[in-house]
Amino acid sequence: MTAAVAFREARRDEVPAVLALLRDDMLGQAREGDDFAPYLAAWEAMQAEPGNQLIVGMIGDEVVACYQITFISGLSLSAARRAQIEGVRVRPDLRGQRIGAALIGDAEARARAAGCALLQFTTNRSRADAHRFYDKLGFTPSHIGYKKFL
Repeated sequence: MTAAVAFREARRDEVPAVLALLRDDMLGQAREGDDFAPYLAAWEAMQAEPGNQLIVGMIGDEVVACYQITFISGLSLSAARRAQIEGVRVRPDLRGQRIGAALIGDAEARARAAGCALLQFTTNRSRADAHRFYDKLGFTPSHIGYKKFL
């Protein structure tokens, strides 16, 4: 069964619901804070940046999924424009209902509409279920990612 989910840009008053989704697992619990002020400031900054969107999946008036998409122009890959997605989450009690596949489909549609040739993301090595999910959707684990906290 697939729940009817509508995807759209998030509103400021939905930031707490998105944060709840980001905190929903062991990784998120350890890295997300309790003070909403930095998250609201980040949402405001995202609104001011062209090509940086926080997307929510809605069932009725409830936020049940989210992701961030950023459009990046570059010179590599024959000057291909790419879309980077982050913070992909679906509410745990709704997993297995193809909401995640719909979410990725929405991201792909937005990326194509923005003229992107590539949709990319990073995922934590510990997220084995997520890796299987992305593999099923046709993504290839083609690169090794590195991060350095500043």
